[in-house]
Amino acid sequence: MSKRAIVVVDLQNEYLPAGKLALSGIDEALNNAARVIAHARSEGDTVINIRHESTDPEAPFFTPGSDGVQIHESVAPAQSDAVIVKNFPNAFLKTDLKQILDGKGIQEVTIIGAMSHMCIDATARAASDFGYKTTVVHDACATRDLEFLGQNVPAAQVHSALMSALAFAYASVISADAYLAR
Repeated sequence: MSKRAIVVVDLQNEYLPAGKLALSGIDEALNNAARVIAHARSEGDTVINIRHESTDPEAPFFTPGSDGVQIHESVAPAQSDAVIVKNFPNAFLKTDLKQILDGKGIQEVTIIGAMSHMCIDATARAASDFGYKTTVVHDACATRDLEFLGQNVPAAQVHSALMSALAFAYASVISADAYLAR
């Protein structure tokens, strides 16, 4: 049995252009994520889907019961995949993600999804801190423009800064093509 898992973080309708938090590069990220997931399934790797949902029924986004909280159909979970609902950026926080990984003897975790600067960052750092060999597939992730002290930070810069920080000490950060060629 494989000791690898793909953790698919928040690839939800809310991040599409019609959603309330449209991301730059979401179409490319979804396409690459679908490729990574299909490869993982063909290799017998565990696929775990993470779905963010607000705890507030009046939340402006990720509202419980809305179409926005649904996982995008292009990366829809298979019947055998675990689906974990989370309420925090870190997919390990107050969920059973670690118990599922440990119960399956997982040693290597590959993380894909959204948003690079939030949930991908928090989840990758936690995975590394828990001792999993961690990989992030950078082009199977997406983010958005941010603002800090009145200055706009374009999504491409946000993504590059985050991926370089993860690559410095927390994860192997590679492209989908490099991941699939392993």
